[in-house]
Amino acid sequence: MIKLQVLGSGCAKCATLGEHATAAAEALGLDYELEKVTDINRIIDAGVTRTPALMVNGEVRSSGQVLSVDDIKKLLAA
Repeated sequence: MIKLQVLGSGCAKCATLGEHATAAAEALGLDYELEKVTDINRIIDAGVTRTPALMVNGEVRSSGQVLSVDDIKKLLAA
């Protein structure tokens, strides 16, 4: 199972990133879990300084931008 985490305040950009991550994982037929992290201390502990951020299996793969579904599919397929 792949663990996807969207880190951010819960703003519209964060929600969009979560939707894109879900769409990418489903398009690839992956077994995944999506968690939305809004706790500022957890975000800081992850080393994220710009949100929204996307973590895949505990590794920050993107921060400060809303990746497209295709970009996330590339990250997940790698």
